[in-house]
Amino acid sequence: MRKPLVAALFALVIAGAGAAPAVAEPQSAATSGTVATAPGTATVQAVDFAGTVSLSNCSGSVIRFPNSADSDPALVLTNGHCLETGFPNPGEVIVDQASSRSFGLLNSSGTKVATLRASKVAYSTMTDTDVTIYQLTRTYAQIKSSYGIGALTVADTHPVAGTAIRVVSGYWKRIYSCTIDGFVYRLKEGGWTWKDSVRYTSACNTIGGTSGSPVVDTSTGKVVAVNNTGNEDGQTCTVDNPCEVDASGNVTVRQGINYAEETYQIPACFGTGNKLNLNASGCVLPKP
Repeated sequence: MRKPLVAALFALVIAGAGAAPAVAEPQSAATSGTVATAPGTATVQAVDFAGTVSLSNCSGSVIRFPNSADSDPALVLTNGHCLETGFPNPGEVIVDQASSRSFGLLNSSGTKVATLRASKVAYSTMTDTDVTIYQLTRTYAQIKSSYGIGALTVADTHPVAGTAIRVVSGYWKRIYSCTIDGFVYRLKEGGWTWKDSVRYTSACNTIGGTSGSPVVDTSTGKVVAVNNTGNEDGQTCTVDNPCEVDASGNVTVRQGINYAEETYQIPACFGTGNKLNLNASGCVLPKP
């Protein structure tokens, strides 16, 4: 799991502890707006740091869903293993847990412009997926009015193999560029199992501290996954060394390859006012 280097003091589950910084897209290339393309080619949305956040131990982003209103309390998306109270156990689901965690809000160039604060953990788990969603004390409209920064929209459709993506780390202020290589039926790491994970091509060589980074589809500018892990040492199904398991039980190890967890299934679980409803039609997130 892509924990930051500071977490090494109390956990073995770090990534890239002695690694040199990974190659990332230069910040100067991360500008807002739409990038012009040759006639007949797909439009590419320029991806920058606006709306991403830095956590004490991970990366994250301020997110909204297709039906979120500006007056709704804003949400922050990161990994389940970034939860400040520790990793959720296999099978554990946390909802409505008190939290006053702070987040550094970044502008388009990666400069911190504000500190946002959580009111609670709306949802967190490392079962089937690896996500934590915090509810903030401020609305989208308040954040936009104060800092001119909007939230990233989470797509509600399954991502597509071959899609160009950016992994945007608020912790390191780096943007990694690659494509979706494919999808993993089951991704196993230690005692945790994740379903239908995203596998990157090798160019997204994410490191510790990139946990929780939004994975952005460059054709839409929407979040399609949340960065979470990679196989460091070539070991099989151990912590920091996830393995791929297909529907027949065959195991594949891809040393140096990194992964993310899809987010398209999350919007169906949040209704009016950004309120979590795990019993809503179409919601398939694990329940407590």
